[in-house]
Amino acid sequence: QRNTGQQLAALQTELQKTQTALQAAPQVQYVAVLADGKAQASMLVTFDARQGQLVLQRVGGYQEAADRSLQLWALPAQGAPQSLGVMGEGRLEQLQAQLAQVQAVPALAVSLEPKGGVPSETGPTGPVLFSGALIKRDL
Repeated sequence: QRNTGQQLAALQTELQKTQTALQAAPQVQYVAVLADGKAQASMLVTFDARQGQLVLQRVGGYQEAADRSLQLWALPAQGAPQSLGVMGEGRLEQLQAQLAQVQAVPALAVSLEPKGGVPSETGPTGPVLFSGALIKRDL
């Protein structure tokens, strides 16, 4: 009896650990591959709605000048582009975003802006370097 009780307690502990790990694991609901004008993939973007996090991974060799920043934009079906944030210089960047900011957005774009980016209201001021469709995955 005691052995069965210990096994049950051990299983419950494992179950709790597994549930915690699953809650912490990314739930990628949206994905986009942003490409340049030559259709060369340059950036992979994923969005985890549960964590409220966009993850941008540079897959091309593009590196902006020290006095410039890359800025991510949501391109809604109607209306002006909305800034989703300014990237740092790393190969992997994380930006906070809400589901409402990406839910009905058919495409994303990255523009080259002055260091630190530009206000969302002005829209992109520099050239759009990369763009692509934002695709919703069924989980």
